[in-house]
Amino acid sequence: MPRSVNSVASRARRKKVLKHAKGYFGRRKNVWTVAKNAVDKAMQYAYRDRKTKKRNFRALWITRINAGARMHGMSYSQFMGRIHANDIELNRKVLADLAMNHPDAFKAIVDKIK
Repeated sequence: MPRSVNSVASRARRKKVLKHAKGYFGRRKNVWTVAKNAVDKAMQYAYRDRKTKKRNFRALWITRINAGARMHGMSYSQFMGRIHANDIELNRKVLADLAMNHPDAFKAIVDKIK
């Protein structure tokens, strides 16, 4: 009996990988073995960097809050300590947005915790 290879599924798998590789440079976009390796590596980077993005944004928010707090004569750690002591339930994302785009509202928060 002849061997059955299910070429429909094989072709679909390859097409899916080559579709992911669309836009890559050189043989990475159209040669199966090269594209498969490139797409696998890209998926690893994507998984890793979804976690890294969260760290990067938290660091950015802390930097912005620190800059806003220092304009009012406080350090970041003093500011956050007083925020928690006064039971103000604003997260770093919101505080950073206020510090950057709404300095009057941020100043009101600083005045409330001083």
